[in-house]
Amino acid sequence: MRGAQRALCLLLVASASLAALYLHLWAPKGPPQCGPASPPPPSGCHPPLPPPARAYPHVPFRLKEEVMELLPRNGCSCEAEAEAGLALPLRRRLFGPGPGGLDFASAFAPGERPRQLRLREREYRNYRNRVQTPADRLLIVPANSPLEYPAQGVEVRPLQTVLVPGLSLQAPARNRYQVNLTASLGTLAVAAEVEGVALRGEGQPHLSLAAAHLDHLNRQLQFVTYTNTQFHPDTADIVQFSTDGHSAAFAIRIRHPPTPRLYGPGTPGDGDGDSDSDSSGDGGYNISALVTVATKTFLRYDKLRGLIASIRRFYPSVTIVVADDSQRPEPLSGPHLEHYLMPFGKGWFAGRNLAVSQVTTKYVLWVDDDFIFTPRTRLEKLVDVLERTSLDLVGGAVREITGYTTTYRQRLSVRGGGAGGDCLRTRPGFHHRLAGFPACVVTDGVVNFFLARTDKVRQVGFDPRLRRVAHLEFFIDGLGVLHVGSCEDVVVDHASKLALPWRRSEGERQYNRYRYPAARDDSLRLKQRLFFFKNRFKCMAGD
Repeated sequence: MRGAQRALCLLLVASASLAALYLHLWAPKGPPQCGPASPPPPSGCHPPLPPPARAYPHVPFRLKEEVMELLPRNGCSCEAEAEAGLALPLRRRLFGPGPGGLDFASAFAPGERPRQLRLREREYRNYRNRVQTPADRLLIVPANSPLEYPAQGVEVRPLQTVLVPGLSLQAPARNRYQVNLTASLGTLAVAAEVEGVALRGEGQPHLSLAAAHLDHLNRQLQFVTYTNTQFHPDTADIVQFSTDGHSAAFAIRIRHPPTPRLYGPGTPGDGDGDSDSDSSGDGGYNISALVTVATKTFLRYDKLRGLIASIRRFYPSVTIVVADDSQRPEPLSGPHLEHYLMPFGKGWFAGRNLAVSQVTTKYVLWVDDDFIFTPRTRLEKLVDVLERTSLDLVGGAVREITGYTTTYRQRLSVRGGGAGGDCLRTRPGFHHRLAGFPACVVTDGVVNFFLARTDKVRQVGFDPRLRRVAHLEFFIDGLGVLHVGSCEDVVVDHASKLALPWRRSEGERQYNRYRYPAARDDSLRLKQRLFFFKNRFKCMAGD
């Protein structure tokens, strides 16, 4: 009895101590104080507001926390965000920064990190100098300006001439009216002369126009031309436009318009049997003319032959491209089949590049070599989505032998992090439903079964340094380039991987050794280094 009382007392003391610690950790704390006289702000401080065009130091204001939280900060972190429901104050201390948190700098030795940061920032500056143009500058339009000018949409090809539309002056009556135009990458002139208008600087970067009558001046402004004189394939000239007491600026885009790559439409009913004549809303597309199936194989010829046989069951004449880096390649033959050999173990993404490089159709369907087509693998539905929307890539669903089906929909976001690098976050899910297609959504990443516009896949490409373990890296490289969707009603089966160890063939055992690297393998460290340097990420978090 006395022992039980003693145990109860110890339990009460321990509970009281834990409760005190709990209240201390969970006690609400005010927002971090950030002011002009304080030291550099901690990570919780809000970013400084951009300097206004005019200062009003005598006017007080109150920051709205709920809105400031939405604005980008000076830095970012990859700690897990608070989850819905009960917040556990001890979670971080017990379980670390949260699921998926990964610091990419840890892929380098401590002594190597400063040098890598310097090299990365130098390369990043060079990159920004290449891709940014004057059109990216922030332009503030002054209030109540009498100047009218084009806000956007003026474009000229390099070293060519264009009329500048929309120029005029709306000023009160006066004895004389004058406007000035100044360019930096070209010259200004007029395509016609209006009586009563004096011109100065015609054919030069600076042009002045003056007249006693406002209508004459405005008529003359309708004939102003801009000629680009400094060649650049894609940039912009910021033209200054001014009159007495007022000034403005507008951009003239200078570029070669991208050359289109067009594909002829497939003629319905051309060689795919009854699959092309389906009348259930698939559009009657000629899959053989529009789609090439591409895959990468390594050692698993039994699985690959099963894939090819299943494709031929539904699409007898569609072209299949196989990239193969097996050590002892086995011959593959058959109609509409292209087999490309690679150096042994060249890698997963290198094989993707090779296969896609040989595609000549508008769309490429990517599949793994152990997939099996079924009656639910309706490529016409995926083609219909790409033909009728602005999507560049649409994924389907993969069904395992257990019956579980996955689309692997991923939302990707990048938060600016300043000189230390940006923060990558991955979350399962999608952004919104795709209008007109009830079974489809818009997202950022999908499973390894997708149909895509061939030219867009080539534009992003697959990093050949990723040899063994890679998938989402393609979609990360494609952020800002690929418009991605996912449809759950187009399903491909995944061949069974369930096999007893003693029943596996030597090829399967060798494949597993390459496909699933050991913990000491450098593949994962290489991925982290690429994220750190190539993509300029400092960390990644996932839910």
